[in-house]
Formats: sequence, structure tokens, C-alpha cells
Amino acid sequence: MNTAKFIATPVHSSWAGGLFLVFSLALSGCANSIQPVRPAVYDFGPGLVTGTAASSAATRAPLIMGTVESTPALESLALHYRLSYANGQQLKPYAHARWSMAPAQLIRQRLSEQLSQTRAILNPGESGLAGTAAPATLRIDLEEFSQLFEAPAQSVGLIRLRATLIQPSQTPRVIQHSVVVRRPAPSADAKGGVQALTAATDAAVLEIDNWLRLHAP
Repeated sequence: MNTAKFIATPVHSSWAGGLFLVFSLALSGCANSIQPVRPAVYDFGPGLVTGTAASSAATRAPLIMGTVESTPALESLALHYRLSYANGQQLKPYAHARWSMAPAQLIRQRLSEQLSQTRAILNPGESGLAGTAAPATLRIDLEEFSQLFEAPAQSVGLIRLRATLIQPSQTPRVIQHSVVVRRPAPSADAKGGVQALTAATDAAVLEIDNWLRLHAP
């Protein structure tokens, strides 16, 4: 019986090196095709577009509006939510959604837009018109600003803040007002949370405006 003989053919180093290069390039191409997910960026939208601010801004006393202060957890651009049915004490950020500015800045911008419809809004350090009384100062402390899930498919936008009005005089008068507003989210995701928090902010801003009409007319 004849015995078949198999002769092992050596693999040339140049061919092996080329195969390794092709394999490396293929892996590199797969890695480059995986693009990082960019977070969606949100704000409160264009706001009140009425065109009446210039004509009616002088109907009420000027007001100095300070910065809106917030807790350290709310100083970032993160869009936060809470799961009240699981652990309501834990504030969690959405991975692929964020605000265009910190919530405190967005709220100050929205509040300024509303108040400037009927009065001049001044920054800290600015003074009113010569010969007029010194303007009062409004300060805002933002305590809560999150999408609160009461069930996996049910959530609200929750905002809680404290407004402080300081009226200048020999003995400055300080008046405070707490605001808590909840608005339902149309969907159980970041987009729904943004819509709910925008609606809650607008309602809080209107409440502050009405409060100021009584104490700083």
C-alpha cells in the first residue's frame, strides 16, 4: 500500500504580515464606524413673542433681578429625573439629553422675559432713573427642578423655588414667597420631561409676576 506523503508548505513572512495588516485595518474600520451618541440639547423655546414689552415696560417700578441661586446638584447642564416609586431621594441625569444652560440661568432668562413686559429689569449694580426711588431687588433660590416619575409611564415636571423681594429703605423690608408647580409630562422620556418642566417654569414665572404686582407695583 502506498503511503501518501503530505509536505508542509511554509507560510512566507511577507504574506503573513499582509494578512495581519488587512485584519488590523478591518478592526480599525469597525471601531471608527461606531460614532459616539451626541446628547440632545434643550431649552425653554422662544418664550413670549408679543412685541409689547417696549411700549409697556415703564408701567411698573424698575426691578433689580439678581442671579438665580441653586443647589450644587442643579448647577450642571444635566437633565435630571427622580423615580419616586423606587428611590425618590436619588437625582439621576439622562445620559443623552442636557440643557443648553444651567437650569438657574434658563429660569432667570424666562423670568426676565416675563417681567420686562411691564417694567424695566436691571442687573445687580445698576441703578434706576435719577430722582426716583431706589429699585427693589428680587432674588430667586431654586430648590428642585426635575422630572418626577410617579410610575414607570407617568411623570411630572416639578419646580420648587423661593422668591425674596428686598425693598430698600432705612430698614430694608424683606418679603418671601415659596412656589411649587407640577405639570404632567406628555411622554415618559427626556423630551416629555423638557415639555413638562417648561410648562411648570412658565406657570411659576406667572405666579411670581402676580406676586410682585402686589408687593412691588
